[in-house]
Amino acid sequence: MESLKEISTFLNTDTRLDLKAVALRHVLDITGSKEGRELLVGSLDILRQLVVLMQDESMAIAKDAALTIINISADEAGATAFLTISESSHEDKKQKYTHNLIQVCISCIMDKNSILADPCSMILSNVTRPKYLVDRVIKLIEQSGYAWDSIVAAFTAKKYNATGANLHYLGPVFSNLSQSPYVRRYLTDKTRSVIQRLLPFTEYADSVVRRGGIVGTLKNCCFDVENHEWLLSDEIDILSYLLLPLAGPEEFNDEDNDKLPVSLQYLPETKERESDPDIRVILLEALEQLCATKKGREILREKNTYIILRELHKSEKCKEVLLACENVVDILIRTEEEIGLDNIKEVEVPAEYEEKFQKIDEEFINNT
Repeated sequence: MESLKEISTFLNTDTRLDLKAVALRHVLDITGSKEGRELLVGSLDILRQLVVLMQDESMAIAKDAALTIINISADEAGATAFLTISESSHEDKKQKYTHNLIQVCISCIMDKNSILADPCSMILSNVTRPKYLVDRVIKLIEQSGYAWDSIVAAFTAKKYNATGANLHYLGPVFSNLSQSPYVRRYLTDKTRSVIQRLLPFTEYADSVVRRGGIVGTLKNCCFDVENHEWLLSDEIDILSYLLLPLAGPEEFNDEDNDKLPVSLQYLPETKERESDPDIRVILLEALEQLCATKKGREILREKNTYIILRELHKSEKCKEVLLACENVVDILIRTEEEIGLDNIKEVEVPAEYEEKFQKIDEEFINNT
C-alpha cells in the first residue's frame, strides 16, 4: 500500500510527463493480476486520478489510463468503485477535469475526433455488465447531456468517428442496458424507429461483438409480452432478423419456401449460419420468448419457423445450441389444445421442479 501511495504522487496532471508515464505504466502492469486489481480498488484516490488522466492533454497518457480502467472495471468490485466515484462527482464548470467516468466515456464516444471512443465503449460495457448497476449507469448517462437518440445514431452510423474508432462495444452496452424495462421502453417506443435501426446488425459480418450485443438487445426486448404482436408484425418483422442468422443453404420445396418470411426464401448455396454458438443460443432464446403467447406461437408456425430450426438441429454440434433449439421446437410442435394457455409465462413452476429441470439440462449438456 505504501508503494501505491508513492506512485499516486506521480499520477497528478501537473507531474512531469515522463514521470507520470512511468508511474501510470506501473499501475497498468498491476492490473494484470486479480490481486493487483483488488489492491487498486482499495485505493479510491488512484481510481480518481485514473479518471482525470483519461482527460490528460497527452494522448499516450489518456490511452494508458483508459486501458488501466478497462482492466479494473472488468471486475464487479472495480466497476462498482468507479460508479460510486462518478456518482459523488459534483459538476463544477471552473474545474478542468471531472471524476465522473460515465460522463468522460459518453463525451469521448460522442466526440467524432476522440481516439478514446473505443476504449470508452469497452469501459461502459464493463460497468453495465452487473445487472444491479444498470439503473445507476442509466441515470448518469441521462445526466451527461447527450440524448439516447444521439448515442444510437453514433452507433448505427457507417463511419461516425473520424479517427477510425468503430464503436462495436456499444452493442454489448445496449444489451446490458436493455436489462432495464426503462431502456426497453425507449427501444420499443412506437413513435420512434430505434429497434428498426438495430435489427440489421444481427447479420453484421465484421464484428461478433457488435452482432452479439444487438442480438442480446433484441432478446431482452422480447421479454415484454405486450410488445410481441408489434415486434412480429410486418412493421418490425423481428422474426426474419432472428431466423436469418440460424438459416443455412438448405433447399426447400416451393410450398415450404412460400410460408417463410421473404428474406429467408430461396437462400443461396453460399448462405452460412451464425458462426458463434453463444449468439445462436441467444437467438433461439429470443424465439422462445416470442412463443410465450398463443398469438406469437401462431405467427411463428405460420412463418414456417419449424423448418429452419429442424435444419439447424440436423447440423448443430454444440449441445447448448441443441438444447435451446429443442426448447423452441417442443413448443411449436404442440397444439394449442395441448398447451392449454394463452400466456405460458403465467405458469408458476414450483422451485423443486425448476431445480430438477435445470439439472436435466445440465446433464444433457455435460453428457459426452
